[in-house]
Amino acid sequence: MAKIGVFPAAGGLGFSIVNHLLRLVPPSQLILIARDPGSLALAEQKGAVVRYADYDDAAPLAHAFDGVDILMLISYASFEMEHRVNAHRIAIDAACQSGVQHIFYSSLAFAGEFGETSVAHVMGAHLATEKYLAQLPEPTTYTIVREGLYSESFPIYTAWFDLKAPTDEITIPHDGSGPGVSWAKRDELGEATAKLIVSYANVESGNVPAEFPYINKTVLLTGPRAFSLQETVDILGKVVGRPVRIRPISVDEYVKLPHEGKLTHHGVDLSREWATAWDAIRLGETAVVTPTLWEILGREPEDYETTLQGLYELGV
Repeated sequence: MAKIGVFPAAGGLGFSIVNHLLRLVPPSQLILIARDPGSLALAEQKGAVVRYADYDDAAPLAHAFDGVDILMLISYASFEMEHRVNAHRIAIDAACQSGVQHIFYSSLAFAGEFGETSVAHVMGAHLATEKYLAQLPEPTTYTIVREGLYSESFPIYTAWFDLKAPTDEITIPHDGSGPGVSWAKRDELGEATAKLIVSYANVESGNVPAEFPYINKTVLLTGPRAFSLQETVDILGKVVGRPVRIRPISVDEYVKLPHEGKLTHHGVDLSREWATAWDAIRLGETAVVTPTLWEILGREPEDYETTLQGLYELGV
């Protein structure tokens, strides 16, 4: 059977993909690579191979993917451009040197419907990585998975709105009008991504007759409908049981707000760059809805309000 690698195999999306892969394939088929291998102890006990590697530590990456046939490469967690792109390229080159046959890459659902440009700074590194994958020499192939904006990531688009300590007012450089965001539950994205990986693995192993339809292509996974930011905030208010409003501000005002280091990476304040996300939302880049998530899951994706209600009840 083809060996499936996941890197980094920790973090929100990584854990989700790994958990669903463990339900779909024998653990011995998995090679899980993370900065903290101890976080994968349970998977290792079940029979998965666990290794250390870190995007910021190039030496271990040189052999981290040895023996991997199919790699799920989860993007570097940062808003930076140059450092992030370089980290991706180092990992991709290492995978190719190790003989990885196919790379799945977790991109992001900005840029509209399979667009090649975006006004969102956060999408820049993804687009550059997508282009890098597209020029890989044979026999390495790829699938780009543009993961929908996580339902759980609403705080970063709503001035750090906290379900546990809600405020009455959200100050962002956007008036809340549509188009909006087709939010998607992170664990459902993880499940769908895992199923895509296994589908490819089964084809390569000759276990199914149909061809894998996403070789050297992009898959866009979105929620079932788009919500304007005003609708998003209205749902947040409903969940916490109090009215919440948007107060539009300028980008200059937004940059001056206290972000408690949440938009600072490697010592660089990227709050102005992050504000371009609202420009992209305003242009409809994140409002595209596709049926692909539903088709892969085999069921209707979870409603946005249901996801937020669940987070609230869990005290997240």
